[in-house]
Amino acid sequence: MEHSELIAEMAYIEKLSTQERLKLARRRRMQQMKKWSQKEREISGSKREKTALNEAQKRRRENKKNVSFVSSVMLLEAAARNDIEEVKALLEVGVDPDSTNEDGLTALHQCCIDDSEEMMRLLVQHKADVNAQDSEKWTPLHAAATCGHLHLAKFLIAKGANLLAVNADGNMPYDICEDDATLDYIEGEMASRGVTQSLIDDTRSATETHMLNHLKMMKSQGQSLMFRDHQGATPLHIAAANGYVRVVEYLLSQNVPTEARDHDDWSPLHAAACWGHPDVLEMLVQNGANLHARTKNQETPYDICEDAELRERIMQLINELETRRLHDNTRRIRRAHSNTRTQSVRRTSIREKTLTPKKEAQEEARIRLQLENKKKPLENSPASSSLRTVKEGEGSPMTSFPAVIADNTTTTTSSSNKNTTAISNKNTTTSNKSPSITRNTNITTPTSISAK
Repeated sequence: MEHSELIAEMAYIEKLSTQERLKLARRRRMQQMKKWSQKEREISGSKREKTALNEAQKRRRENKKNVSFVSSVMLLEAAARNDIEEVKALLEVGVDPDSTNEDGLTALHQCCIDDSEEMMRLLVQHKADVNAQDSEKWTPLHAAATCGHLHLAKFLIAKGANLLAVNADGNMPYDICEDDATLDYIEGEMASRGVTQSLIDDTRSATETHMLNHLKMMKSQGQSLMFRDHQGATPLHIAAANGYVRVVEYLLSQNVPTEARDHDDWSPLHAAACWGHPDVLEMLVQNGANLHARTKNQETPYDICEDAELRERIMQLINELETRRLHDNTRRIRRAHSNTRTQSVRRTSIREKTLTPKKEAQEEARIRLQLENKKKPLENSPASSSLRTVKEGEGSPMTSFPAVIADNTTTTTSSSNKNTTAISNKNTTTSNKSPSITRNTNITTPTSISAK
């Protein structure tokens, strides 16, 4: 209880008897003991928790391992810092001077980039390989040449660096050297060693030739040309990425699919565009490669191409293909319309041909009716009677009306200057030409006209 509470309670306690005071004192003592016991339990529990926490921390400290790096990483890191003493110490304890990082770079590559001749001499002294290649097949001489470090290039060449080393892009050290002094020195060394253009070309195409010969051997053995590497790339991917025109031509001649995809959904066309090989790119497009194909990142060959001229060429190819497609569609539409008109004319022509006999028959009937109308006046004339007498005397049936006789009769009727005897004599002469009359009896009769 608080002191103020005890003072306020004293007036009440003085009024109590002795027995009542003793009971009150015992009750107060019991309350104090309960509070003390509860406090002790809380303190004890807190101590146990602290002890357990300390033990856990101790166990973690005991199980904790010290961080350490492998010696090769330490060598590369020291070389990047140009720490001569540390590199020397590591080399002396047996660390491999040709240790590489994830990109295949060695400490010798690094000092060529950083222009550290002292580090280079130290590494070469400990047997570092002057022709070591990184993942892109760059040698230390490539690095020294492209950086224009003449004194490093001289040292490497003196130690046996390969002047004709070819990187993944097909370039030799002199191809990528932009420093005039360094380039003159490298070309002078090449000339002094009898390097010719023919040798350069053969060396540059050696990898392509080897790949081509290997593929031809596989084909002759009946093996598939669609095998893949660990990244899912086919031989066509590899040839397109390296610009191997002859290999691409051979694979396309073997009908290898141009739309094969690797694990990142790259097609050979993506590879040609990414590494800047316009000849290969156009060959693939001519063989049906899709310029709109997309990778897993939704990138087209145009998107991943970094060469400005090649990007422009890709856009030209896209426009050319679109123009050709529209032209083909237009020709197809025109051809369809042309065929429709031709078919329409052809149908009309057939119909007319079908109706032609009917028209001819109608025209023949009309002419025949005209002849019959002209015949009636002649039947009542002496000439007509004489003509009938002659025919009946010959026993010739007059079931038809020959056109030849009709013509003669018409001529006779129209001649007013001739007498009846002349007409009779003329018709008598005509009637004696029986073959001509017989031949003309085949002319269509009115019976056949009515049938039509």
